[in-house]
Amino acid sequence: MAVSARGRLIVLSGPSGAGKTTVLRRLLERSGLPLVLSVSATTRPPRQAESDGVDYHFLSEAEFSRHRQAGDFLECFEVFGKGHWYGTLNTEVAPSLEAGKWVVLEIDVQGARSVLQRYPDAITIFVWPGSLEELERRLRRRQTETEEAIQRRLEQARHELALAGRYQHEVINDDVDRAVQEICDILNRSGG
Repeated sequence: MAVSARGRLIVLSGPSGAGKTTVLRRLLERSGLPLVLSVSATTRPPRQAESDGVDYHFLSEAEFSRHRQAGDFLECFEVFGKGHWYGTLNTEVAPSLEAGKWVVLEIDVQGARSVLQRYPDAITIFVWPGSLEELERRLRRRQTETEEAIQRRLEQARHELALAGRYQHEVINDDVDRAVQEICDILNRSGG
């Protein structure tokens, strides 16, 4: 397979509960492309079994603020109104692109808009389970959030779904293997 001298940027978004992380894990295992997952930074505390530098770069609010002021983020936003910030450090993206790798960003629609200003040729993919009812079922099955948090995530999902048409591709994750194959097909058609 031929890889361009310069890599490609892939933006994967979708509402909480869409199964993006599961799809991404399988995509990285099976695609056969030189994919690198960008590790986002966050001010939220790690959840059980999360590792710094693997799942996220866990930063203090002061560290995150220093990076913001220095212009080190490709995109960064406070999400879910909880006071936690998330962002993509430029150092997670630029070196891999220059090395000819395809960098995958798993970010929200707000972050995707910022990334597209700098990388307008990015491949954009919106992943969701196909209905709000299925999304709510998945969020409830997690049993990790309060009713208020679930309702907040569903409201956010409605907003994100309204913007799904801005993405080049929409993938319904009703079967993980099928969704992964669809994304592989998209990437291969895009020059992989």
